[in-house]
Amino acid sequence: MPEEQRFLREAVSLARSNMESGGRPFGAVVVKDGEVIATGVNEMGRTGDPTSHAELNALRAAAKALQSLRLDGCAVYASGQPCPMCLAAMRMAGINEIAYVHSNAQAEPYGLSTSAIYAELAKPITEQAMRFRHVRLEAQDEVPLYAAWQKLQRAR
Repeated sequence: MPEEQRFLREAVSLARSNMESGGRPFGAVVVKDGEVIATGVNEMGRTGDPTSHAELNALRAAAKALQSLRLDGCAVYASGQPCPMCLAAMRMAGINEIAYVHSNAQAEPYGLSTSAIYAELAKPITEQAMRFRHVRLEAQDEVPLYAAWQKLQRAR
């Protein structure tokens, strides 16, 4: 697939440029109908934002370009295997196709793999290292939060 190769080469090129300017070696391209609509690079170090991954930055730019929270029909091409956070965001945005160049196995020797996070998330929630608690708050004379949101949506 020469088109797929072109988009993946662009993602790697973005990653290399980002790396050369002091960033991490990750780049991503969002494509719709064969055209690049957005790109992103990892900007964690520059922004101090641990969520500023290449894929998320590309998704944000794509949503802005398309003026939509949904990115159905778009594909993501990334220099590296997306982390669980980026994968979840892509799923939530409606992305149904992802291609990447470098796997977690290839990233492991360089401290860039997210395999351990994938493994942790595969465990039942009660067996994960992170502590999860569902705490109920009983509010008096207040419409439950989600019901209030739904009511506002219907009124708009």
